[in-house]
Amino acid sequence: MNAIEAHNLTYRFPNGDPVLRQIDLEVRTGSIYGFLGPNGAGKTTTLRLLLGLLSRQQGEIRIFDQPFSIRNRIPLLRRIGSLIEMPSVYSHLTATDNLRIWQKVYQCPEKRVGEVLELVGLADTGSKKAGNFSLGMKQRLGIAAALLHTPDLLVLDEPTNGLDPSGIIEIRELLKKLNREAGITILISSHLLAEIEKLVTDIGIINKGQLLFEGPLNELKRRQQLAASIAFETSDNRRAMSLVRETQPEARVSADRLLLPALPRETIAGINRKLVENGIDVFGITTPESDLETIFMHLTK
Repeated sequence: MNAIEAHNLTYRFPNGDPVLRQIDLEVRTGSIYGFLGPNGAGKTTTLRLLLGLLSRQQGEIRIFDQPFSIRNRIPLLRRIGSLIEMPSVYSHLTATDNLRIWQKVYQCPEKRVGEVLELVGLADTGSKKAGNFSLGMKQRLGIAAALLHTPDLLVLDEPTNGLDPSGIIEIRELLKKLNREAGITILISSHLLAEIEKLVTDIGIINKGQLLFEGPLNELKRRQQLAASIAFETSDNRRAMSLVRETQPEARVSADRLLLPALPRETIAGINRKLVENGIDVFGITTPESDLETIFMHLTK
């Protein structure tokens, strides 16, 4: 069963400009789903539609295999915790007093306040006012509020935006713990590609309102590896390209390297031999890294 299924989501601004174009999403139960895209790609709009914060214009949404409709919207939202953009924090109150307000809204047991403070690492803040918290502490307080009613699904919009490296690591480890120990499915949007790569199990890449890829992170990397390039560093790249194009017409020169599509080892060895026999020195043969940032730039170029 999927925690979230969305089909054909389409949304336009009042002036008619499209924001989303027939988006399909499947967030597997138990996964950490990274929703990636540059600023303005449509990430926040998608999350707001999934939470009912925007009126749906076109498409279908199912949460835990149930249609997300007016009739059952409230019961389904009780299973979801969310943090969209910056958390709402009362600066003059302590972490405990902030959460007590939400505890009354959610009508959950009072002991839950202490439990979530312990969970997010804020149990020792005592009488310190939230206005004196660091940005990372405020983010953790926002996540604590989202966890008060023990949700099955957590939806977070750019939760590490503006944090220093230490704060980013804190949030990353917290989310891993919530997923691993509490079994919470997490949907997280971000443009911090290197950070998302260390966190997620599944990924969706959106650009200009269109979903370019969705699936396990390993599958995305596997596809990129199949399409990876072989780079030759030579003493004369232009002449090397002319020689190689006799058998490899896709050969090209880029960034002072001769680039070829992925090839068997035997073929690479034969090309190397041919270049050397024709008086061209080969200084190195490498496979450019296929990290998430490289893949993302290739998809959204």
